[in-house]
Amino acid sequence: MTRTPRPSFLGALRFGTDSDAHADEQAFLQGRVALFALVGALVALGFFLLANSVMLALADEYTVAGVLQNAGNRIHLGAIGLGFLFWAALRFGRPSRRGLLFADVALTVSVLSAYAGMTLVEFTARPERVDLVMLLITMIVLTLRAVLVPSSPLQTLAVTSLACVPAVTVGTVVGRHAPSTVAHFAAPVYAAIWSLVIVVVATFTSRVIYGLRSKAAEARRLGQYLLDEKVGEGGMGTVYRARHALLRRPTAIKLLPLEKVGAQTIARFEREVQHTSSLTHPNTVSIYDYGRTPDGVFYYAMEYLDGVDLQDLVDQTGPQDPRRVVHVLAQAAGALAEAHAEGLVHRDVKPANIVLCERGGAPDTVKVVDFGLVKDVTNTDSTLSTVNTIVGTPLYMAPEAIVSPDTVSGSADIYALGAVGYFLLTGVPPFEGQSVVEVCSQHLHQTPVPPSVKLGQALPEKLEQVILACLAKKPEDRPESARALRDALARAGLEPWTEADAAAFYAEHPLERLRAPTAPTVRQAADSPSVVSVDLAHRAPAE
Repeated sequence: MTRTPRPSFLGALRFGTDSDAHADEQAFLQGRVALFALVGALVALGFFLLANSVMLALADEYTVAGVLQNAGNRIHLGAIGLGFLFWAALRFGRPSRRGLLFADVALTVSVLSAYAGMTLVEFTARPERVDLVMLLITMIVLTLRAVLVPSSPLQTLAVTSLACVPAVTVGTVVGRHAPSTVAHFAAPVYAAIWSLVIVVVATFTSRVIYGLRSKAAEARRLGQYLLDEKVGEGGMGTVYRARHALLRRPTAIKLLPLEKVGAQTIARFEREVQHTSSLTHPNTVSIYDYGRTPDGVFYYAMEYLDGVDLQDLVDQTGPQDPRRVVHVLAQAAGALAEAHAEGLVHRDVKPANIVLCERGGAPDTVKVVDFGLVKDVTNTDSTLSTVNTIVGTPLYMAPEAIVSPDTVSGSADIYALGAVGYFLLTGVPPFEGQSVVEVCSQHLHQTPVPPSVKLGQALPEKLEQVILACLAKKPEDRPESARALRDALARAGLEPWTEADAAAFYAEHPLERLRAPTAPTVRQAADSPSVVSVDLAHRAPAE
């Protein structure tokens, strides 16, 4: 039978486990040891200034020169300087994990050794119970360390035991010069007992804090992913920026609690994630993983996009260069072409669901996101589909998606992408209204104003024709496929939008300024008030 090796005493001195190999974990530990050094130095400096100020005020024979000439005070200042020195080294240096271990132990032991020297110098001048002062200092320093420095209980036990040696040494020296035999043993025994108490208290404090921190870290872990911060929240769930525990890959994770969305919606999302995870087009956001937590929360992990969506882009900078519009639409059409070939319809193509980011050094790389409302046109399981339900964003919704939502095809996505192109060229969607009904009515019956007329300036004629063809009321009058749309855009005859053009744009408009102040990095369909979901089977009849 194979035996599991037990952790050794020296192994316990290492900072944490394999997860602590993460750079941010080491940076956190380094920051806390530096904080311990700084707080300890500031507390000691405050005590030094306060105590000597009181003595200068109350004792006439006590002078500033005398304070500086006092050997004990000089050692005290040396201990304070030692604390600041360690803080500076840890604040601006980049020590290894082994270096951090050494810094923790060296800081604690050297500072207490300096204070032991201070008390012994004072004892030489005035034979008093300086061992009690040393015990008080030891208790303060080690309790402060237990609170500030994250370490396991066994590690704290080892460090504090070693750090109590100076206090026991002071007790032994005081005892050797005691006037009686009883007192000769009392001081070192007293120091040993109180050192033991200090070690126990510090170890217990570390155990409590270490346990709470471990539980907090566990709560932030989702399988192989560690949640960093919340970047968005809506009616259907919460989006977190996360990272894979081993690969260190930035990830966006969406959590969909059962109590928020219901079991049927969870089942539909799970099915749709299974479908969309098979998409491999470089302009489709990648889905890495999905699953359920033990308490029933469904989650899926996707590619994290540090970029700007088209909604924010136009809101912040206005209508776009036609060359850029072709560049963006062609990439998005390529992503939709793959999805349509797999029998999947996005159903919520809109500016907020098309993100521009940098990939492989290439700016303005398009990522089509949020296949959360995707429809599988090959699906025969009506129990999990949204039958007779309008889903999508009214401003970019195809006519057939309004009148017959359960029979939409990829042509509805082409219509929506054409509406996105219209928005990019003009700064406004093709149809606007005061209500959902008004907007939907215009999609059904009104011919869109040509983009050049809406913009009030000439646009490339062939590009305008492609956009208006996408916005045809009948699916058969639109480009027959997303691939055909991409080819039509290539035939528009515009000069290409280059990386140099994109770099110049972002130099003038930094990415941080393009994002809306309250906009999450990862947007999710149906979390926005612009998304409509109307159940046609249960709506009230018209009067």
